[in-house]
Amino acid sequence: MGMSLRIVVSSVSSDAHMWNLVYLQLLLEEAGHEVTNLGVCPPDGTVMDACRGADRPDLLVLSTVNGHGHLDGLRLIRALRRDPELAALPVVIGGKLGVRGADAEEGRRLLDAGFDAVFNESDQPAGRTLAAFGDFLAGLAGTAAVREPLVAGAPR
Repeated sequence: MGMSLRIVVSSVSSDAHMWNLVYLQLLLEEAGHEVTNLGVCPPDGTVMDACRGADRPDLLVLSTVNGHGHLDGLRLIRALRRDPELAALPVVIGGKLGVRGADAEEGRRLLDAGFDAVFNESDQPAGRTLAAFGDFLAGLAGTAAVREPLVAGAPR
């Protein structure tokens, strides 16, 4: 395994589901990473504040299962990329990002707005999406190269 990362895990402001955040926290901690879990329905400012200062994370992971991630995530990533202190922070989003299910166009829009990777709900086996997330983490930790922005579950 590469270096241990400091990771902030959060839902988006409209998502009150906690199970996905606990799952991600346990998965990441088991892999040796230090995780701060912001919990459900955090205001954008709370997420941004958690990513500032001496304890700045190496990665922000947004997970949502309510189908509004494409809206809330877009608003948050635009605010993060406008902030000089947070503009370069690696940020990924995953889960059920839209109410229609997997949508490659929504994923591309999120990447264009500044996400480093999008792990979209899809009809692919869950293991494939988890493997793509693992590859992204490995690249960030310096154990592999991340070649391009990633939309997991979308056709290339």
